Order: sequence, then structure tokens, then C-alpha cells
Amino acid sequence: MQKVKELVLLTIMMIVGIVANAQDKRDSITLLEETPPYLEECLDSLLNQWYINKAHNNLVLDTLPSDEVVSQIPDSVYIKRIADISSPMPYTYNSIVKSHIELYTIRRRELVKNMLGLSEYYFPMFEQELDARQMPMELKYLPIIESALNPRAYSRAGASGLWQFMYYTGKQYGLTINSYVDERRDPYKSTVAAIAFLDDLYAIYKDWFLVIAAYNCGPGNVNKAIRRSGGHRDFWKIYYHLPRETRGYVPAFIAATYTFMYAKEHNLHANPNSLPLATDTISIKQPLHFKQVADMLNVKVDYLRSLNPQYRKDLIPAGDDYALRLAIADASNFAAVEDSVYLHKRETYFVNGKTTVKPQYTAYSPDTPKNKATVYYTVKSGDAVGLIADWYDVRTSDLRYWNNIRRNMIRVGQKLRVYVPKNKTEYYSRINDMSYTDKQQLSSKTVPANSASTKKNEPVDGNYEYYTVRSGDNLWTIARRYSGISNKDLMELNGLTESSKLWIGQKLKIRPKS
Repeated sequence: MQKVKELVLLTIMMIVGIVANAQDKRDSITLLEETPPYLEECLDSLLNQWYINKAHNNLVLDTLPSDEVVSQIPDSVYIKRIADISSPMPYTYNSIVKSHIELYTIRRRELVKNMLGLSEYYFPMFEQELDARQMPMELKYLPIIESALNPRAYSRAGASGLWQFMYYTGKQYGLTINSYVDERRDPYKSTVAAIAFLDDLYAIYKDWFLVIAAYNCGPGNVNKAIRRSGGHRDFWKIYYHLPRETRGYVPAFIAATYTFMYAKEHNLHANPNSLPLATDTISIKQPLHFKQVADMLNVKVDYLRSLNPQYRKDLIPAGDDYALRLAIADASNFAAVEDSVYLHKRETYFVNGKTTVKPQYTAYSPDTPKNKATVYYTVKSGDAVGLIADWYDVRTSDLRYWNNIRRNMIRVGQKLRVYVPKNKTEYYSRINDMSYTDKQQLSSKTVPANSASTKKNEPVDGNYEYYTVRSGDNLWTIARRYSGISNKDLMELNGLTESSKLWIGQKLKIRPKS
């Protein structure tokens, strides 16, 4: 009898184990399904922005140096921290929220640091409008999941800007969209429109999570989910009746709020960017081209684009509704030479000096970098934008910019222009005819151990501390080993450039001996 009882108990335990294992698998599938597919795409889109790349050109993204360990945090800690968030929104914690928190705090750490830096520019703008309408300040985190704080973000569905307005919704809330201007990309005007839209949605649902869901998928889909759930007006109760993408949208919002509020606890700190914190706007009296402003104020066209992303063709039409945003000092300089700016090369950029832009300036045409030569590469089967950039020792974002590449889409046979140092034109011209294996050898940032002997170190200077390069090292990981040392310090001290390749056994100066 005892053996029979033991056998029954064992059978029950096996059944429970099978069910539990099946549940675990179902949960893991659910996590994959509920993660919005656009989320990582939005984060990646941030990499192509001038104001990010200019601030830290040699940053290695999505890698953790050996001294930065990210440990697993117990659920009880997450639960307590989320419960401590003071907000009119009913923040909750579950496995789906956790998966999004880990996306931000573990898998995409460097991009979150970029967004923390950008938030210093954008959040005051959001907070001012939210405060004026007495709405929850936590709504400022919505553009984190909408666009990763990238005003030029453009979704596959056609949504644009920080707040990802669709065309008709943008027009409905007073945003101008025409051949020259897309105010969905205007940080200030789109913020006013988005907060008005959210306010209108709250008048309908009286629940902020339903408002956020409706912002993502539209009131019609939320209304259907409410009806299909039997009339429930709680996000988690209508969860499985919502479109799949929207199911992950509110959890992603909760995770974004958590990540920004507890960034320091996860050792996440703001990366610098080149956006000025203090800006001013200037009303434009006549049609004006960005290159006129750039020439007269001695600034970069990319700088003007970053502060004025709403202008599609680098041209500002004349009118009371159009303005140019500049850093305070540049705005003052503009005011001092305003008439000269309008007259500068006017016939070059406009037909008879009037509104119509000359055709050669309406199309995309990047400036040729100074002291660079142009070489061409023909795309072959198996190529990718990142690989080609590595072979030519250029940034992926530059290669995209030079060739107007969107979402890394290239085709076999397409000719790509690449700008390389003039004294290395012959070297880079040969890459187009190399085999794939030979090209891959070019992209290695450290040479194999057996070829280290072909490199020779400079004589060691006894006045400096040195570091010997090991397999897998790069300038950023080496700099992180030493307090107060940056990758740019190492480049200057050792006469290196962004395209310099390190080799195993190489001795790098770190700093003068004290």
C-alpha cells in the first residue's frame, strides 16, 4: 500500500512538473509576442542622429566593459520601487513589464544613456505643457517608447516625430504638413498637439492607461476591446482583446518610467549631446535656406537641422507661423546680420530670389567633407551597411547620410559613395574588388595573436604609465579601466584617430606618472 501511495504521489508530481514547464514556455512565448517590434527599431534610429554622433564619435554601443556588471534584480525590489512611484497612474509590475525594464536597463544601456542626455533638452518642454493642463508629469515618458526622443523618427505606418503623429491626426490638431514643412517633427508644436490629444482621450476614458493604449492604437480599437471584455474599463482586463502591439505598449511605458526614475540605481548616467539647453526662435521674413544661415553664422547645416527638424528640404518658407530656432548666442548673431543673411547667395538658392527653390537643391545632396576623396562601392549579395562601414573605416551613420539610406535598406548592384582621406584613396579604391574574406579581415579592430609580431611598439617613455593591448580591447574599454581618462585622451596621447586599429601587444600611453 505504501508503494502504491508513493507511485501516485510521484505521478502527480510529474504531471505538475509538465504543466509548470508548459506554463513557463507559454509565458516566454507571450513575452516575445508582447514586446512591441518597433521598440528596438526606435532605439536604433537614434544612432543616426548628428547630435549623438558628434558628442561621442568613438563610443562602442551595447557593450558592457569588464568592470560594469549588471546583476539580476529580485522581483521584490522592482515591486517596491514601482509601488513607491507617486503618480495618479496605477503602476503595476508583472513579467511583461519586467521584460521591458530589462530591455532598457540591460540590453540597450548605451542608448538609454543617450536618451537620458536628450531628456535634458526635451523634458522641460514636455513638463511645461503638462503643467499648464494639470496633467500627470509621467506622460513626458511617452516619447521614449514612441520615438526614443528622435524628432526625425518615422514609422512603417507613416507616423512621424517625437510623438509619432499620423498624418490625419496631426492635421486634426493643427499641425502644418506640406511639401516644405512637417510640424509633426517640430518638438514644441507637436508637444502642444500631443498633450491636447491626450487630454481629449482622458475626457473619454477617465483612465490614463486606457488613454495611453488609445494613443497607440486609436480609440476605435480600445472601444472594441472594452466591448469584447464585457464592458471592463481597466487595461489589464481588456489586455488580450487589444491589438498585439498595444499589449506591450503600456508595459513599455511603465518600464520607461521606472528606468528614468531609477536610472542611478542601475548605474545609468546621461551621455552628453550637442543640443544647446538655451535656445531662442527668430521669425522669418523671407524664404530662407539653411546654407545661407550656416555660411553667415559659421555653423553646420546639421546643427540647424537638429534644432529645426520640421523643415523637410533645408528651407524655411516665409510666414508668421515659421521660425528658426538657434542657440541663444547664434540667435543674437543672426539678429545682428539678419539682412545680410537673406541676401547671401540668394540667386543661388532661389529662382529670381523668390519662394521657389531651384530644383538642384530640392533633392537630397550631402556636402562633400573637406580634405576627402570620393570612392564608390557596389553592393554585393550578403553585404550590410554596418559591414561596409567597417571596411571603409567610417561610421555607419555617415554611410547612411551620404547615400540617403533608410532603415539599413540596400540592394545588390547599388552604388554607394564613401568619403575617405585623400592620401588613402588608392587603398580604399581596391576594396570594391576584394573577396568577402579579404574585406572581413579589414574590419578587425585587433589583429590575430600570430600576427602581432609584425607590429612594433614605439620606445617606452619612462615618464608615462602604459597599458598593453589584449584581445578584444578597444579604446573605450581601456579608458574605463582608469579614473579620469577618456577614449579621446588616449587618442590624443598616442596620436590615434577614429579609424586607427589596435593590435595585440601594442603599448598605449595612459597618463604621465605622478
